[in-house]
Amino acid sequence: MRLKEHPILDIPERKSIGFTFDGRSMEALEGEVISSALFSNGVRVFGRHVVDNSPQGIFCANGQCAQCLVLADGVPVKACITEIKEGMKVDPIQGLPELPEDDSIAPVSQAPEMEIDVLIVGGGPAGLSAAIELGRMDVHVMIVDDKLELGGKLSLQTHNFFGSIKDCYAGSRGMNIGKDLAQELEGYGTVEVWLNSPVVGVFSDKKVGVVRDGVYTLLAPHHILIATGAREKSLAFPGGDLPGVYGAGAFQTLVNRDLVQASERIFILGGGNVGLITAYHAIQAGMEVAGIAEALPSCGGYKVHLDKLRRLGVPIYTSHTVVCVEGEEKVEKVIISEIDRGFQPIEGTEKEFDVDTLLIAVGLNSVDELTAKAQEFGLSTYSAGDAAIIAEASAAMFSGKIVGRKILSDMGYDTDIPSEWDDMLELLRSDPGPTHPMDAPSYMTTSGSKTPRNGIYPIIRCTQEIPCDPCTAVCPKDSIHIPGGNMKDLPIFDGECVGCGKCVCICPGLAITLVDRNYDSTGRTARVVVPWELPEGTIRVGMNVVTAGFEGERIGQAEIIDIRYAKWQDRRRLVSLAVPWDQADLIAGIRIIDEEERKAEPRSHQDDDVIVCRCERVTKGAIREEIRNGARDMNALKAILRVGMGPCGGKTCIPLIEHMFKEEGVNKEEMKEHVERPFTQEVPIYAFIRGKEGRGG
Repeated sequence: MRLKEHPILDIPERKSIGFTFDGRSMEALEGEVISSALFSNGVRVFGRHVVDNSPQGIFCANGQCAQCLVLADGVPVKACITEIKEGMKVDPIQGLPELPEDDSIAPVSQAPEMEIDVLIVGGGPAGLSAAIELGRMDVHVMIVDDKLELGGKLSLQTHNFFGSIKDCYAGSRGMNIGKDLAQELEGYGTVEVWLNSPVVGVFSDKKVGVVRDGVYTLLAPHHILIATGAREKSLAFPGGDLPGVYGAGAFQTLVNRDLVQASERIFILGGGNVGLITAYHAIQAGMEVAGIAEALPSCGGYKVHLDKLRRLGVPIYTSHTVVCVEGEEKVEKVIISEIDRGFQPIEGTEKEFDVDTLLIAVGLNSVDELTAKAQEFGLSTYSAGDAAIIAEASAAMFSGKIVGRKILSDMGYDTDIPSEWDDMLELLRSDPGPTHPMDAPSYMTTSGSKTPRNGIYPIIRCTQEIPCDPCTAVCPKDSIHIPGGNMKDLPIFDGECVGCGKCVCICPGLAITLVDRNYDSTGRTARVVVPWELPEGTIRVGMNVVTAGFEGERIGQAEIIDIRYAKWQDRRRLVSLAVPWDQADLIAGIRIIDEEERKAEPRSHQDDDVIVCRCERVTKGAIREEIRNGARDMNALKAILRVGMGPCGGKTCIPLIEHMFKEEGVNKEEMKEHVERPFTQEVPIYAFIRGKEGRGG
């Protein structure tokens, strides 16, 4: 179940290696992590929880929890961050694992220390952009990141980015932006990079603990920039702890990083940008998307993301939520229901979907616990990107750039921050503006009637005010522009078109088509060029396809007459359709999915049995009982029920419990918050042990 092909990603050849899981021989690829190797062999249940024998599988795919814990050659490890080796014996966890016997372990010794000018925690878009600004001034910078490569979540993004083409790589694919930033950084000799090195704590002596390649080290920075990004929010509902329920970001890691066909058919909860983009990524990788449910009356993501899914035929269910997930050992069915204004399910509106995966995409929280501790202990602390404010990656890059300059200024360097930079950052961080009616620019009103233009021209279906300008930069005739100069204003076509298709290729929202009315001299048909980024074989020349309009409505049928691809198109195909003359301006895409849903019988579930704390298997009923008995201190709940005491350190359950306090009528002022203490994630004992060569034992 590995990807054999992908319209955007390269599938490199890698050596096959053998391993066993639970006594069964399996094949992996060299360099894979254990979880991806297991997924590729069809394994979804990695072990069982010691508390209730419940099946455990992947959840965060980021090393932040322990749902994927397995035994690798007798040692308990997190499958999602542990590389598989030739001949490795992998076994599921059954109960508590036995500790291996080893009499040769050396005693604990003092951790090595290092003093640096600026420590940047996180090698994503914000951290890299800040490091580039600092590197230009020969500042001694250390970037530490827990991943095996720089770029952060950029490496998972196959789509073209919005924003400013001049200031933040708009129009380029996220995976390429990360590589470009990392490559630029290589030119600065004073910038050092530590990969596979999670920061696990900030301490009162202003030292920062890092586990570098399994060895604990202390850093003493003069300044620290936290650019740790965001983590996904979660929800608790019946069946929500089954293997197959996990975050959209984890799914992107499996598919776009590890090239695993992680699912056959998925459902997505959440209609923000993350959910919409992930649905598109799934289709790109050849998987079926059964639908998307959004609790609000409209999706919060960019309209262009929503519209490109509608054109493909993906069902969108607004004012709906997931009622429950069903399955014996893993996800088999998802039941959704329409909800009222109080977000309560409306009986009789249930719909049932046969799927093997439910992705949760209900928002993000800043990863800011290190920021809080660094500020508490008096370090010169800065934050950038999603660690400061949740926004798009383009904003993260620009905020890193600004914060890099701020650090330089505070260090006494002669530098400035242009006033327009703050304006640009505010623009990139802003919410989408109003959506305007679609007035096709191909129509010109004459004496009260609409007459189609002649010749060749683009139709720009960008009707929502979002910061984006790539189309204005690529037109060879300078015929696309944004009136007024505000990047959130809608672009318009006004001038000559040579039919090059560059605007169609660069538009991040796939919102531009090209109409050629010179195609047929008889005036019966026209040629429409639409953008295409789905797998080879999905469509082919000569095929008759169903055409879709601006918001996914069916228009008619058309024949594919050409599929054009050149290197400059950056892997986006230009598909030419021969269409009826009167439909040319209406066609925005090709429909490939037919809606499928089944009316479901109402489900009755005991809310008290819903698992809230996945690590310790604590139920909603147990937590609710303590709250109703007067508990107001999150730390008391930890002591009584062990919520927040598991491997994830409360990263998933604490926000859910805070919401439960609100549901029970407890004001936030009455509640004592969860106390964060080092370590922020588990650190193995061997990280503190020094062998003869000074390495972790």
